[in-house]
Amino acid sequence: MHFLGLPFAELVTIFAIAGGAVTALYVLKLRRRPITVPFSKLWARILKDKEATSLFSRLKRIFSLLLQLAMLALLVLALGDPRAAIEIVKGRNLVVLVDTSASMQARDGGPAGKKPRIDEARESLRKIVRGLGASDHMLIASMDAVVTPLTPMTGDTSRLEQALDELRPVDARADFPRALRYAVDTLRGVKRAEIVVLSDGVLGEAKDGLGAIYSNACDEENAPKPAGKFTCVGDARLSFVPVGSGKRNVAITQYSVRRYPLDRSRYEVMIEVQNLGDKDEDIELRLLGDGVLVDLTKLHLKAGEKLPRFYPNLGGASQKLEARINIAPLSPSDPPIYDDLPADDRAYAVLPERRRTKVLAVTDANTYLEAALLLDEYLDVTTMTPDEWRAHGELGKSDVAIYDGVTPPLKPGLPALYLDPKDGGPIKVGPAIKEPGFDTLDRKHPLLRWTAFDNIGITTANKLVPAEGDKIVGASNDGPLLVAGSRAGTKFVALSFDVRQSDLPLRIAWPVFLMNTINWFVEEDADYLSSFKTGEVWHVPVPLGVTSQAVLVDPEGAPHPVPVQEGRAVYLGERAGFYRIKAPPDVTTPSGATPSDVYFAANLVEPRESAIAPEPALAIADEAWMRDPARVAHCKLACASGVDPECMPKCAGHEAGQVKDSGAGVRDEKWMYLLALVAIATVVEWATYHRRITV
Repeated sequence: MHFLGLPFAELVTIFAIAGGAVTALYVLKLRRRPITVPFSKLWARILKDKEATSLFSRLKRIFSLLLQLAMLALLVLALGDPRAAIEIVKGRNLVVLVDTSASMQARDGGPAGKKPRIDEARESLRKIVRGLGASDHMLIASMDAVVTPLTPMTGDTSRLEQALDELRPVDARADFPRALRYAVDTLRGVKRAEIVVLSDGVLGEAKDGLGAIYSNACDEENAPKPAGKFTCVGDARLSFVPVGSGKRNVAITQYSVRRYPLDRSRYEVMIEVQNLGDKDEDIELRLLGDGVLVDLTKLHLKAGEKLPRFYPNLGGASQKLEARINIAPLSPSDPPIYDDLPADDRAYAVLPERRRTKVLAVTDANTYLEAALLLDEYLDVTTMTPDEWRAHGELGKSDVAIYDGVTPPLKPGLPALYLDPKDGGPIKVGPAIKEPGFDTLDRKHPLLRWTAFDNIGITTANKLVPAEGDKIVGASNDGPLLVAGSRAGTKFVALSFDVRQSDLPLRIAWPVFLMNTINWFVEEDADYLSSFKTGEVWHVPVPLGVTSQAVLVDPEGAPHPVPVQEGRAVYLGERAGFYRIKAPPDVTTPSGATPSDVYFAANLVEPRESAIAPEPALAIADEAWMRDPARVAHCKLACASGVDPECMPKCAGHEAGQVKDSGAGVRDEKWMYLLALVAIATVVEWATYHRRITV
């Protein structure tokens, strides 16, 4: 007999303490109540009979004491959870990985058809739980972008069945290699170990940056080793329970939007749709701006076809853009037809806020500069001459400053563009350069996006002398002409010539360069991320004034406190839809106002999850290595003297097998019988007490 609960030594200690207390209560002398009688001789005969039966009375009290001690012993033994030795030897240890990725939301046969695949997985797992042996132990973990254990390693079937209700699929892919490594680490050094995978098989290759994972005894001392880094399942048996049957699905696999830099009321959309089924489909593609239909397109997709679509110069949306697809009905009056996986039929994007940027332009009648700044209706421009600026300084608070021909020091918190700078600014100015040109350009820098500076004609310029950390964006063979950098956290850009002494103002690159510069200063550049990808850790800008913690509201409206690091909220997102980040109630901006909420979107753009055709088998071995003659010879030698019929398939890394029933028989919880005996003994004690047998 073995105790799976408290150790035997602790049980003895508990019984000794509790038994001593019970015995002490029984040996206490019974206090008799004095009664006055009129004539004592009348009671002499009765007292004589009482003395004759005193020994029997003491024996009755000893029987009662022994009965109480017996009940106490049964209760203490129940705490030890006693099991037979044969049950301990045959018990299995299972780690069950349940796929909760996006593909497990598929409804095979459509929304009106079968239940989602996750429900099928629950029922299959419920059968496995109810078939556990007396000494089997199981751990259930969900497998999506992360691995989340839902139970400890336990044999409590009621606790395991409760965990089934906690299984919820998310809008993200399954990280199969991470889940396998978690299972291997959990079962390391455990006898009769088994890894059970419940999935539709849309898991991808069991390989990541930490190497491949092999379902065989590749950690044996004399076994040939694979090339590179690897993880071996080792002695753990790998089993697979397939779920799912449908494969009809069309999906949005790419989606992004952006505003035009020079007309922020207009935007463009790039979208990619794909037919991942085995039949041609006619689909309807809808674009909605702030909930209003913007465009409706009908498309024909062949089986397996991928079709990109580009929508330029759209309007009618100020913030939220949504794309929806469905299979076209047979007639316009029929309702839409949906495929087996609705999760990838919608995509979301958020346009950057069209706020007005306050620009201070200090210039001496440079009409080229003033005219270019008028092109953007979302610029609030204040123009001052150098003399007015020297006399009155900055009027009000500005977001960006442009200094044309004047070079004041860089003001903290006010990013500035210096045109034809002199000494005194954030960058040193060197000697003059005659008729320079841009011989080298950093075309990936945000300042030069959608511009062409190659053939600009310049009369004269000054060589710039950048400091450590500054970025040379454009330069001639004689020295830098365009430099970007920052001082104490404030950005600046220096263009080393007077634009009126060049043909730059005659080119479309001039206003685009100005808009790029302003956008770079206020971080409204074209790198704005219109949506995030589910299954990744997001770093989202937070409202102004938030420094340590913000509140994230998910697509269902549930709030989540999230930490803030370096001005960005950090959150692992697993749901597609529109999100909102708001500041805590006690946070205000430096001016005392309530911070504005930040909106963003997230999408499931994972073609592997959209390919929902289930796999009937699961294999994680590297077939090229398994065909290695040295590996096959080692397997044959290792299996020659064994009696396990699965030795060769396991050693050679064949596909995962089926979950087998436990060999330990039905569950035999002996502590339940002990509690039943205690209940019976309590009834006997009650009956003998009321029948005046033990008192």
